[in-house]
Amino acid sequence: MSSVEFSNKIFCAIDTTDLDFALQLASKLKGLIGGVKLGKEFFAAHGPAGVAQVSRTGHRIFLDIKFHDIPNTVAAAIRAVTDLGCFMLTVHASGGPSMIEAAVEARGKFATPKILAVTVLTSLNDNDLEAVGQCNPVRDQVIRLARIAKASGVDGIVSSPQEVSALREAMGSDVDLVVPGIRPNWASADDQKRIMTPLKAVRAGADYLVIGRPITRADDPAEAARLIADEMSAD
Repeated sequence: MSSVEFSNKIFCAIDTTDLDFALQLASKLKGLIGGVKLGKEFFAAHGPAGVAQVSRTGHRIFLDIKFHDIPNTVAAAIRAVTDLGCFMLTVHASGGPSMIEAAVEARGKFATPKILAVTVLTSLNDNDLEAVGQCNPVRDQVIRLARIAKASGVDGIVSSPQEVSALREAMGSDVDLVVPGIRPNWASADDQKRIMTPLKAVRAGADYLVIGRPITRADDPAEAARLIADEMSAD
């Protein structure tokens, strides 16, 4: 697989309230990555209009809002953002089958946005789950939530790279695996607890990699994106 094919797997997480920074960064990364991820921080500051502005840079948009509410509310929210033309968006798998099914139904028969179910956040480990009363290893909880989500009709699963191999075995090839917590060897872990290098994550079965600070905080974000893609294709 060429470095271009690997670069298409990369979604850069642009987590900021600074619209100008987001637009400048998206422009710098045009043609070097597969798209950009916009999350709650950006959406809270700029809403649908901000998403539309970033979309006009030509990137596919992964809208990572992690909807989690009663089914009717989530369905209404999904319908409200579908017109933005996003490539992917997220709901929390822990919202349960009825909520997930409502989200998928609200999206309708269109191919996009892909509905992704978030399993266990990459900032959490076994101790964190136990503290909130989920007395199962992270891996078991991820698989459990992923099975519920797949049965409820999602297009993909979001998990840390540590669970990707087990998820691919459990889910088969008919769901996308979208993986945050990706850190090249030269990058710091920051607040992520379950991380992996880009190449190892792809080998384990990841379809899309969400990479933020190693790119966004680099002195040259474009060069950082190229370096990551080159490292993934060098094996």
